[in-house]
Amino acid sequence: MTKLSISRVHLLAAAALGVLLIGGGAVAQQAQPNIMERTEWDNRRLEQLDRNVRRLERALTQRNAAGQPVLVEPDPEVVTLQGQFALMDRRLGDLEATVRRINGDNERLTFQLDEAARENETLRTRLADAEGRLQKLETQAELNAPIEATSPTGDATRDLAAAVALLSTDKPRGERALETVIAAWPDTPQSREANSRLGDLRVAANDKAGAVPYYAAALKDWPRIGWAADTTLKLADALFATQRKPQGCAALAEFTRRYAPAASDPQKARAAQLKTAGGCA
Repeated sequence: MTKLSISRVHLLAAAALGVLLIGGGAVAQQAQPNIMERTEWDNRRLEQLDRNVRRLERALTQRNAAGQPVLVEPDPEVVTLQGQFALMDRRLGDLEATVRRINGDNERLTFQLDEAARENETLRTRLADAEGRLQKLETQAELNAPIEATSPTGDATRDLAAAVALLSTDKPRGERALETVIAAWPDTPQSREANSRLGDLRVAANDKAGAVPYYAAALKDWPRIGWAADTTLKLADALFATQRKPQGCAALAEFTRRYAPAASDPQKARAAQLKTAGGCA
């Protein structure tokens, strides 16, 4: 016999291991093998098994033709395997149901996490906006609070230097620091310079009318100080710009009388230009 296929071997093994009981006992009974022992199959054993199966098939055909009942008892090992397969199939079904349930739970959790992330992002945006508004209100309250005549350093020169340095990084607070110098150190060269710088800030903001009182306060009693000549010219320009020609011409007259002898050539040229533009005599 040629080499048998695996499916044929399984069929032959199942038939050979079955216990055939035929009424009347015409078929010779063979010794039953120990089904718990592992059988090593080779060509000789397979050929013998094939011959035995063929004999059993012929005997079954003869008994069926004679009308005699045939009872075939299945192989216990096959029955056991069938039961194991059924149990495994049920367990596999349970596992599939569990996996489907877990996947559904994961989808719900993913959706809930996405919703929570969106809500958190919205809350963070609202919180940042609220913090920004609060900080703005705090800054406005700080900048609009009454100026206190207190010295941060206890020295007018250091207070002014600190205020000027603060202007370069935080203009509103630097401006307030100049106001504090004026309040803390009245009638000092530092308070006059602070007024002059505040006038410059107003001019830079295109508010020459607002600059006039600061320049006037800086030039109170016409101080003999380095920046006074330039501030006098700025005062005259601001007065002319706000339609106050007499006061502007008076400021130029004070420049000529008090500061012109020590003024630089550009300052003298600027004074002449303002005098001509303002129509001063």
